[in-house]
Amino acid sequence: MRITLAVPPQPNVAPAGVFDAYAWCKSDTLQVLLPDTGLAPGLPLAADNPPGFAFVFHGAHLGLPAEPGELHLPGLLRPGSMVLAPYAIDDATDGLYEHKTAPRTVFLLAVTRFDALYWGLHDWCHFHNHGPFVERAWTELCCDVAALAWLRLNRAALGLQASSLNELVQSAHQLSAQRFADGGVFIEAWEHFLPK
Repeated sequence: MRITLAVPPQPNVAPAGVFDAYAWCKSDTLQVLLPDTGLAPGLPLAADNPPGFAFVFHGAHLGLPAEPGELHLPGLLRPGSMVLAPYAIDDATDGLYEHKTAPRTVFLLAVTRFDALYWGLHDWCHFHNHGPFVERAWTELCCDVAALAWLRLNRAALGLQASSLNELVQSAHQLSAQRFADGGVFIEAWEHFLPK
C-alpha cells in the first residue's frame, strides 16, 4: 500500500548555530510504502535506528551507497529495487544538500513497523535541514519534533491510535532527555519543545 504523507516544514527549536542551513529545502510530501496488513508496533524507541524501514531510490542516486531493497524489506520491496544503505543517512543528508536536490525527488520511504516509521520521519527531517552535527542533542531534538508533528498530522491516514502516539511521545521524551544528559547539558522543561 502506498500513501502520501503531509510533512510540512517545522520550526527550528535549536539555538542559533546548531544548523548551518536549516530548511534549505522546504519539506512538503513524502510517499510511503506500508504493508497491506498495517504497521507492527515496535515500541518503545531505541537509541539506534531499528530494522523495518528503508529509503527507496526512485530518482537519481547522487552517488550514494545503495543496496538491494529485498535484502532489507523482503515481501514489501520488489526485486530490483535499490535502497539507501542503512549506514548512509549522514551521507544522504550531506549529498542532498551539496547537490541542492529535493529529497522527495530521490527517495520514498518503505516501512513495516511503527518505531521504524518514526525514525524514517526523523531522518526525513535531517534531509531537509543541514548542520555540522556538532551539538547532537539539539540537532536530534529538531528531528524528534518534526517526526512527532508529522505523525500527529497524518494519524488518520496511517490508522494510528491516540494511545500509540502518546506512548511514542513518552519514549521520544526519554531518548531526548538522555541525549542532553549524555552531553552534560541540562535544559529546564525541555519537554516544552516537543509537540503536545
